[in-house]
Amino acid sequence: MKQSGTKLYKVFIYLVLCLLAISIIIPVGWVFLASIKENSEFYRSPWAMPAGIYFQNFVDAWNRASMGAYVLNSIVVTAMALSLLLVTALPASYVLARFDFPGKRLLRQLFKGGLFINVNYIVVPIFLMFVDAQKFLTSAHIEFMPMLLNNRFMLAVVYASTALPFTIHLLSSYFITLPSTFEEAAAIDGAGYFTTMLKIMIPMAKPSIITVILFNFLSFWNEYIISFTFMTKQELRTLPVGLMNLMAAQNAAQQYGQLYAGMVMVMLPTLILYIFVQKQLTEGMTAGGSKE
Repeated sequence: MKQSGTKLYKVFIYLVLCLLAISIIIPVGWVFLASIKENSEFYRSPWAMPAGIYFQNFVDAWNRASMGAYVLNSIVVTAMALSLLLVTALPASYVLARFDFPGKRLLRQLFKGGLFINVNYIVVPIFLMFVDAQKFLTSAHIEFMPMLLNNRFMLAVVYASTALPFTIHLLSSYFITLPSTFEEAAAIDGAGYFTTMLKIMIPMAKPSIITVILFNFLSFWNEYIISFTFMTKQELRTLPVGLMNLMAAQNAAQQYGQLYAGMVMVMLPTLILYIFVQKQLTEGMTAGGSKE
């Protein structure tokens, strides 16, 4: 009786997982197929399979809709934001997890509190702060300072800053589970704190670091509101903002093939990254517990 109940439960779980997979695969597959259709095929039957592979949609979306410039902006901003995030979050997480010092508990609580702040709610205060700072720099004739708005580096700083609470919480939770015997062995060999962190502890935390990179890549790559607010110049906008412009333009012009080609350009890097790191992502998500 118990075994039949267990089998029924497994069948139910497999059925739910299959339905969930189908609900994801079918829309994504349909977008890929739609991106290689000629526009006339949409008018005959939008649900029919494509008659051939029409790559001109991608060429037109890349050149005429400036998707190439948007892709480049997204790559630059995402790469800078991830670099800034890892450079600041890794040492902070390691110190919070492995060392005792005054104020440590308060700092951990402050970072945990940051998890409950929705970034979209603080976009306007950050924007006003940047505007005031820019006015001050201009009035003080500090000409060598870069512009705070319409600046890809400053947008990356905002992305990295807003991702710090989640990243530090996840990394420090992983660093806590690592055994202290490796640090003791490194100290006996004469390694300092920085060398131990860089050559011993960070490589051991690789699954957790890859998890952080993937989640934050998805967040930065698909982010819309902050980019739309801080990048008012058309040529500096990122891919999600460019895609919204493309959707508005191609819907009006009824060029659906180019519209779906733009959507594929947004999705493709995310899918490729996920395919390459899915094993490490699973290890990072399931890692936990003491390894002593």
